[in-house]
Amino acid sequence: MSDDSPLIQSLRKAVEAAPADVPLRLHLAELLLDAGRQDTAVAEVAVALQHAPGDTQARELMMRAMAVPQRTTPSAPAPAAETRTSGQETARTPEERRGGFDWRAAEEQVGDVVPPRFVEAPLAADGRNDPGDAPAWDVEQPGTGENGNGDGGGAVRLADVGGMREVKERLEAAFLAPLRNPELRRLYGKSLRGGLLLYGPPGCGKTFIARAVAGELGASFLSVSVNDVLDMWIGNSERNMHQVFETARRQAPCVVFLDELDALGAKRSRTLHNGMRNTVNQLLTELDGIDAGANEGVFVLAATNVPWDVDIALRRPGRLDRTLLVLPPDAPAREAILRYHLRDRPIVNVDLGRLAKVTDGLSGADLAHLCEAAAERALLDSARSGTVRLIGMKDLLAAAKDIVPSTDPWFASARNVAMFANEGGTYDDLVAYLKKKRKL
Repeated sequence: MSDDSPLIQSLRKAVEAAPADVPLRLHLAELLLDAGRQDTAVAEVAVALQHAPGDTQARELMMRAMAVPQRTTPSAPAPAAETRTSGQETARTPEERRGGFDWRAAEEQVGDVVPPRFVEAPLAADGRNDPGDAPAWDVEQPGTGENGNGDGGGAVRLADVGGMREVKERLEAAFLAPLRNPELRRLYGKSLRGGLLLYGPPGCGKTFIARAVAGELGASFLSVSVNDVLDMWIGNSERNMHQVFETARRQAPCVVFLDELDALGAKRSRTLHNGMRNTVNQLLTELDGIDAGANEGVFVLAATNVPWDVDIALRRPGRLDRTLLVLPPDAPAREAILRYHLRDRPIVNVDLGRLAKVTDGLSGADLAHLCEAAAERALLDSARSGTVRLIGMKDLLAAAKDIVPSTDPWFASARNVAMFANEGGTYDDLVAYLKKKRKL
């Protein structure tokens, strides 16, 4: 079997669609090894070990791959044995003695694949961080797409968001229209301060919508999560939060996207005895702006699955004062999502309109999982029979039947909030949706 066989190509696509599926990746690695592609097999097993360091099958397959003689140039001299300096450990680990493979080096090599979120600034002469050389945050420039290097196919726009007509209309009325009309904004004295909070069940595209808003504004995009801000040393978390907004101010116009706001801006009454209380205070300060007009051109969008756990001070006017409920995709959006996830897969006789109808209630993440499950069914059949077959409607319908909407637990919790904690009509949109779906 050669590396360009249809089965290996199908497996490669399946692994790209489900990079964390360790058994699937190991199956691909084994086929590559049988085809004489030792180097490629080793690389696949190394990635599998990154996801599951203790997987016995992965380690055994790595030992097997490393035991296969590598093709070398006859004229090349044998590498000289590395001599260790005095004081270095000379004993080899059990893995090295068994197969001659340096597991520590492999883990370090695999770890290099994932770039750090930001690079710490160099120390000044006095040993302190130079404020002028703050951590270099990854800011996506307008028009560069998601990878920020100019080959991402352009910025995401709202037109790229399938369906969700009501969400787009709310965004246009509450957020985008004033920003697109600077003359009217100046006439009515409308400030560019304030932000928008997106909330709803997980997997429904809140992050994608935030990117689309940045694309509509032609603005830079800076995504921030709690892992990017939180630091074990006292004062560093607040410093990181300040540097996020300082970077956005320098890159204005810029959209700052605060992901999982319930973690970054949790209720301070629940954070009396940990460092997050000061971080929330710093976030409030940055949203207000230290100087008048400091945040002009900085558009703050935030997303959360549990807005009732967000500190109430973050919701007051001038901060995250507008709220938008992002619900599971409607039928046109489901059709667009299914088309996207099936675009590079071998399919035949697939009726996307029918499939969109039977997947009502599924989130975007559920639909992506549906396509992966259908591809897995066809892949396993192909592996068993030795004949590659295409993904058909039967596979997709069977996968849809087995998937329980991941949004159901969220709506069960949100129902209680809508019934008993809707002070001031904050969650009227949620109440209306629950009544429409007869869940209230």
